[in-house]
Amino acid sequence: METAENFLENYQLEGDSLKIFTWPSAVLKEVAGPVESFDDELRETIKNMLFTMYSAPGIGLAAPQIGLSKRIFVMDIDFDREEVTKADGESEFRLSNFNPRVFINPVISQKEGEVLYEEGCLSVPGIYEEVKRAESIVVDYFDAFGNPQQLEASEILSICIQHENDHLDGVVFLERLSMIKRNFLTKKYMKNKKKA
Repeated sequence: METAENFLENYQLEGDSLKIFTWPSAVLKEVAGPVESFDDELRETIKNMLFTMYSAPGIGLAAPQIGLSKRIFVMDIDFDREEVTKADGESEFRLSNFNPRVFINPVISQKEGEVLYEEGCLSVPGIYEEVKRAESIVVDYFDAFGNPQQLEASEILSICIQHENDHLDGVVFLERLSMIKRNFLTKKYMKNKKKA
């Protein structure tokens, strides 16, 4: 039987690949609602989100990015992705060193310091820019079984949590930039999107 302790340990790299919505999709602008039911359906969604994130590949994915306006995000800042050539000459990517994390109904309760970090986003493909974030945070959240958790995070873990948490509030990282940078990058992104 799955428990909170082994849910992510037993996680296998399998699931359904979900569509990732790209900016400016309406669902990315909504404030997501809280998760109220910690059931098998929720855990299936989480597994599919992880599968989609690893396949993309990305280090974080929030529920609004897959069209689900709920306060959930998943991340893994530790996994390795290696390109290998098979015997038939075809190449494939092998993933290893998984450390998946799930945050449900997260609330950032403390912020300290300031740091600039270059961010990208699966919902704004091809755009990378430095964003100002808190250097360290404390986040309160629930696991996939509804157990309350607390985490002190710094460096890239802190940045990633803040980035994904923004998605739950209908904010993409472009909106954290100065007006001039935001306008320039928005035009560049929309031009690339038309070409695609």
